[in-house]
Amino acid sequence: MRRIALVVGAGLALAACGTTEGVGAGHNGGIATYDDLKAAQQACAAKGGTMKLKHNGDPQYLEDYGCEKK
Repeated sequence: MRRIALVVGAGLALAACGTTEGVGAGHNGGIATYDDLKAAQQACAAKGGTMKLKHNGDPQYLEDYGCEKK
């Protein structure tokens, strides 16, 4: 029983880390709001990059953007 709890806990911890680098799900279920994009751009700029929409990405969703190094 303890082993199952550890496996489930580890799986949940890894699932929480499954976001795009520098880009979280925001507060709107992944919808790219102005405030979320602004915060992601600022975090990306602090790393020396710029936010770009991924190839064939949907601009409506925050996870379709990525931080690219300049």
